[in-house]
Amino acid sequence: MEKTEAIIIGRSRYSETTLIVHWCCPEMGLFRTIAKGALRPKSPFAGILDLFLMVDIRFARAKSGDLHTLAEARWSNPRLGLRQSYGRVLAGTYMVKLIALVVEPHAPIPAIYELLTKALDYLNDHDPSRAFVERFELRLAEDLGLVGEKSVSVGESARAIEENFHRRLPVQRRQLLEWISLHGKNG
Repeated sequence: MEKTEAIIIGRSRYSETTLIVHWCCPEMGLFRTIAKGALRPKSPFAGILDLFLMVDIRFARAKSGDLHTLAEARWSNPRLGLRQSYGRVLAGTYMVKLIALVVEPHAPIPAIYELLTKALDYLNDHDPSRAFVERFELRLAEDLGLVGEKSVSVGESARAIEENFHRRLPVQRRQLLEWISLHGKNG
């Protein structure tokens, strides 16, 4: 059994009562577990496996493949404030999708994990702004070695990510910037 602290970055239904949970942690990067029976009413996972929560988990590594088995999960930081606005959830979704776009599964990512943790903690108490989004993109691009630590023009870091990975940025970026402009959070 392995133990780690991880952030839930996604989940999908595997069967009537079982979930596949996507995680981000510093040592293993992005990985998946199967949470058997998680959707049963009396499951020990009931109410624990929600997006953006920081959770202490125990899991058994898969003998083959990359789908590990979740054995135990406990909240360490529920970030309940994220649910106070659609913009906060949209910002969190954009950030995890952007990270998933640029990170290989099972690769250690301590700096990126710390960046995501700080960003989600900020969103727990604040709505996102354009400056927040651009600062996150800049820090991610710096951590990936795509831009120098010198000041870069607005949008350059997002463009650098797109060009270096030959993939479009997640659609949530456009949706988030539209939400920000409608709600006056440009600063």
